[in-house]
Amino acid sequence: MSEAPKENVVDLQRIEAAFREILWAVGEDPDREGLRETPKRVARMYAEMFQGLHEDPREHLHKYFTENYNEIVLVRDISFNSMCEHHFLPFMGKVHIGYLPAGKIIGLSKLARVVEVVSKRPQVQERMTATIADLLKDELQVRGVGVVVEALHTCMAIRGVKKPGATCITSAMRGQFLKNPITRAEFMTLVYEKKTPALNFME
Repeated sequence: MSEAPKENVVDLQRIEAAFREILWAVGEDPDREGLRETPKRVARMYAEMFQGLHEDPREHLHKYFTENYNEIVLVRDISFNSMCEHHFLPFMGKVHIGYLPAGKIIGLSKLARVVEVVSKRPQVQERMTATIADLLKDELQVRGVGVVVEALHTCMAIRGVKKPGATCITSAMRGQFLKNPITRAEFMTLVYEKKTPALNFME
């Protein structure tokens, strides 16, 4: 029986050994010059890509600022990279987050940090979307939360049906974003409205 993974530890040597076996299994020689350091590189890459397994995204949601603002706060186009747990191939895209404050607001960068932590795990896009929405609803104590995730999946683009360019869009609505169609429609309009020229200066 295999050992349970150690908490908050990435076993680099174990990943290296396992990847050497994969190279042998596909018919390669892990000791040839071009592949000699590859298992170590893969181990370091996995430690980086899965660091969210050892971090708590709630830590980024504990500091509020008192502000009497009652309309939607939206941060869109938060880029992310994650890993599909079905084929262990990456999927990547953007996350759009909106919330309705209840007397307090949170630093905008904290929303991006939550996305960064949650995305660094093996998962499916549907779960990632719901996880972010539930975290914000539970920790921010706001009146509503909306999350939309748009992603390209390499497991669909380079294998199987091989359909590069296909986009998967998932959403999760909580509170007023779920209960109130007008609020939900306003959120979706803000997410997908055309960007103004003033906001395109960095593109």
